Amino acid sequence: MKILAIDTSNEACSAALLVNQAVDQQFEIAPRRHGELILVMMQRLLEQAGLELRDLDALAFGCGPGSFTGVRISTSVIQGAAFGAELPVVPISTLAAIAQGQFRREGHRRLLAALDARMDEVYWGCYEVGEDNLVELCRAEEVCPPERVEPPPGPGWQGVGPGWGIHGDVLANRIGSALEGANPNGVCESRDIALLAAAELAAGRWVPAEQAIPVYLRDQVTRVAKA
Repeated sequence: MKILAIDTSNEACSAALLVNQAVDQQFEIAPRRHGELILVMMQRLLEQAGLELRDLDALAFGCGPGSFTGVRISTSVIQGAAFGAELPVVPISTLAAIAQGQFRREGHRRLLAALDARMDEVYWGCYEVGEDNLVELCRAEEVCPPERVEPPPGPGWQGVGPGWGIHGDVLANRIGSALEGANPNGVCESRDIALLAAAELAAGRWVPAEQAIPVYLRDQVTRVAKA
C-alpha cells in the first residue's frame, strides 16, 4: 500500500509517504508558510521514493479541526492532486492523528486530544487505542469551552495537544483524578495520518476528490478565519 498524507491544520506543516510498513516524513514548524512548503515536501518524498502521484493507492489529509486557513490549504492541495491523478482520498481527523502520535511516542492508550479553538473554546476528542494499535473515537468530537468538556469514563487518561498548553489548568480541573498527565507539545503529524488512512482505505472508507472537505466542528467559521 502506498499513501501520501499531508497536514497544514495548525502551526506544523508536514507530508508523509507510507509504502507498506515504512513511513518517511517531511516536517517543519512553519506558521504562515504552509502554502509555500507543502507542495515541495510532497514532491521531495515522491522523488526520494522514485514514485509519481499516479503510482499511489490514495492520498490522505488532516481534514480538521484546526486553523481555518490551514485546513483550507490542505483541502485544496489534496483535491487538486487527487483530481489530477484520479486517486481516492482519505480524510483523517487532526485530533485523531494527535492522539495516535501520542500513542506512537509514549504508548498511552487512553487519550484526550485538545486544540485551541479561539473564542475561549477547545476542539476536543476522546480516544482509546484498540487491539490493532489504532485510536478509536469514544464519543463525537466537539468544540466547547474547556470548563464544559465531558469527562471521560474511567481512569488512566493522557492529555495531548496544544490545547492543553493554553487551557491545561481548566481541563485538568474538569477531568480530575482520571487524568494521569498531559503533553501540550504533541501536534498533528502526517505520519500518523498516513497510518490511520491505511486502515481506512483497507476498509473501503474513502471519498472521491470532490467530497474531500474540511471538518470545522463550528458553524461560525468566518469568525476564526484569522486563525
